[in-house]
Amino acid sequence: MVQRACAKVAGFKNLHKRLEKKIIVSGKSVSTLNNYMRCIAHLSLSFKCLPTELDLEQIEEYLLRVKMENKTPLESFFKHTVYGLRFLFRCEGLDDRAIRLPKMKRDNKLPVVLGRSEMKALLKVPDLLKHRVLIGLLYGCGLRCQEVRTLLIKDVDFERNMIHVRQSKGRKDRYVPLGVHLSRGLKAYLEAEHPHKWLFNGKDHREGFSQKGVQWVVREASKKIGIQKHVTVHTLRHTYATHLLEDGLDIVSIKELLGHGHIQTTMIYLHVAKSGRQAPFSPLDRLYEKV
Repeated sequence: MVQRACAKVAGFKNLHKRLEKKIIVSGKSVSTLNNYMRCIAHLSLSFKCLPTELDLEQIEEYLLRVKMENKTPLESFFKHTVYGLRFLFRCEGLDDRAIRLPKMKRDNKLPVVLGRSEMKALLKVPDLLKHRVLIGLLYGCGLRCQEVRTLLIKDVDFERNMIHVRQSKGRKDRYVPLGVHLSRGLKAYLEAEHPHKWLFNGKDHREGFSQKGVQWVVREASKKIGIQKHVTVHTLRHTYATHLLEDGLDIVSIKELLGHGHIQTTMIYLHVAKSGRQAPFSPLDRLYEKV
């Protein structure tokens, strides 16, 4: 999408370079750059000009068109389009246009979480050891897609039984416990596959596993066991946090393990986990309990 816009829209290539510099300087991640540029490229290709050349009415018409699609994947596309345009306008000195874009309300939806039996089935079903270990790391360490893709072999510390997650969201490092099962699985995988540099090599061994590759592994595994829930790579991270909370780990420790910047982000799992002074129950069951 971005390459097509660079080739077909006058000035887009230079705009891309300017925004790339601004995003790097601001400390935002590569994935943020990719999300913003993909959305800005789509808008530019639609009108065959740069977004800065459009009037507010044209931008509002485009946003309405995206919003009216009403499909879940396009909800994030809409959000990244607004955020990307706001960032673009401010970088280009058009603050008055940035503030006239719609305000994005925080999504109050609770995350999808897998049960323990579902998680066991998901870990067991892949035919390849590489894919079983990949799913194991996503769940067992609560890693984001980008984090598992960029793990290096040297990031695994078997002596301390820890994994070093480097320069993740917010440019932060953190350590997460590896655990006995994952440690054993990773050793078997490394001995069998002999990956180079990256813990999970892509088709080209000079690069890590692709984002689409990771998504495919999780999607195919969930299909095989017939999970009806909408399972994504991030579902495994939500499940990790929820299971830790249910097993008694405090919310502050979970925040640090997840690499969240604010405790409010982690607090959502308090609404999902079956924990507390007494596990939640249905009063209907108590109604028919034997006296």
